[in-house]
Amino acid sequence: MIDQQQGREQPGEPRRRSAGVAAFAAGLVLTLAFFAFFPGLPHVIDWGAIVVAILVGALTRWICQSWMGKRSKESN
Repeated sequence: MIDQQQGREQPGEPRRRSAGVAAFAAGLVLTLAFFAFFPGLPHVIDWGAIVVAILVGALTRWICQSWMGKRSKESN
């Protein structure tokens, strides 16, 4: 905790951050692709689809971050 306040990062933090960014981007893109190409839905990306895609991306990032946090605690 003190290391984070002084600006020092934990050893696995850059990897965890980049995995979180990748998870957010994957969730966002896959959700937008679902709304754009799924048969039967209007093939229009509206504001509702964008908001849902951002929420799914954030949820995916949160799941990835918590999973990686649990793995790093188990390995210590």
